Amino acid sequence: MREQVLRFYESLAEHYHLIFEDWNEAIERQARILNPLLVSEFPGHRLKILDCACGIGTQAIGFAIFGHQVVGSDLSQAAVRRAKHEGDLRSLNISFHVSDMTSLVEIPDSDLDVVVALDNALPHLTVHQLGKAVEAISSKLKPNGLFMASIRDYDKLILERPTIQEPLFYGGEKERRIVHQVWDWNENTKYVVHLYITKLSGGEWDILHFVSEYRTLLRNELTAVLESAGFEEVRWLMPAESGFYQPIVVARWPAEGRIL
Repeated sequence: MREQVLRFYESLAEHYHLIFEDWNEAIERQARILNPLLVSEFPGHRLKILDCACGIGTQAIGFAIFGHQVVGSDLSQAAVRRAKHEGDLRSLNISFHVSDMTSLVEIPDSDLDVVVALDNALPHLTVHQLGKAVEAISSKLKPNGLFMASIRDYDKLILERPTIQEPLFYGGEKERRIVHQVWDWNENTKYVVHLYITKLSGGEWDILHFVSEYRTLLRNELTAVLESAGFEEVRWLMPAESGFYQPIVVARWPAEGRIL
């Protein structure tokens, strides 16, 4: 699965902002939701945050705008290159690294307040890879640090097995975009996503097609993996409560740190 995921994000990096009506607005909107969730856990001080699935920087940039010390990493070199460019454009001091979240060996820090993996990144991982990722993430957190992730609501989707996400239409008469997804279900635990971005520019239509595979990661499974790795106070925030577009899991690394 790793190579397919890498190809997906390497080819998508240049175009990723097009899945949003206004990417800059999305950065600000998500930061306004996520920042208070983190600050409430660590009141009164600037946080040291690793976004270990940073993509082109949607959340990393937002956290940095709020004044936090941010490190971003991603498996995709193209995504990291784009994220660094976007951070530089905004004069933000964000350190970016190409790093697989199942190891994070390229990340020198081990005293982070928070590690995040947002936008449904974890379901790209196999069962074995997920365990390795949680272990790697815990190794970067200081005692009493926090892990936050968001995934699709697979508890619901596994029952519905949708085959398409309804198209989104952006833009005006001369510059239009249609963004939609087709889902092919291979078995109960996996599905292939076909992401289509259809663009009208200069009177010509152009169709971009990106393919990746996901695993239907249920909330109970992720909770169990986190608790097995030693995380405590695992809790879920659903969109109606958090205001974020996906369910969010929050877990605390124990105050005594890793017990060998």
